Amino acid sequence: MAGMTPKYKTASEIEEKIEDYFKNCEGEILKDADGNPVLNKYGIPVIVNGEPPTVTGLALALGFNTRKSLIDYQGKEAFVYAITRAKARIEKYTEQRLFDREGQRGAEFSLRCNFKWQDERKTVIATEVEDIAPLAALLKGAAENAG
Repeated sequence: MAGMTPKYKTASEIEEKIEDYFKNCEGEILKDADGNPVLNKYGIPVIVNGEPPTVTGLALALGFNTRKSLIDYQGKEAFVYAITRAKARIEKYTEQRLFDREGQRGAEFSLRCNFKWQDERKTVIATEVEDIAPLAALLKGAAENAG
């Protein structure tokens, strides 16, 4: 399917592929020679062959050539819910990475670029600057008329 534009007929068809993608991202628990899970220093099982879920990874798993192709396909009425929900799952994972030291910067970048998150402080500052210009002109005009 790689290199071809996917043609899904039903939402359940694409949902099945989406679930496969997320299952593959989970990886598998590493086991020792006796078949017991290998634990890290915190007592948590070590996961191998896993990868973080991403919008581009989802797009490729569904047979799209680009992230944009997936987003365009999301506009089709039959698939909007399935793709939107899958992207929300990726957004949730990414948001959770904000709380760990190793993933924070990458998570911030992904949330801004893929999910249109923005720092509200920047927006407020920009708005305040725009609001000051008309006020400054008004004050300047008032000062000229008074003098």
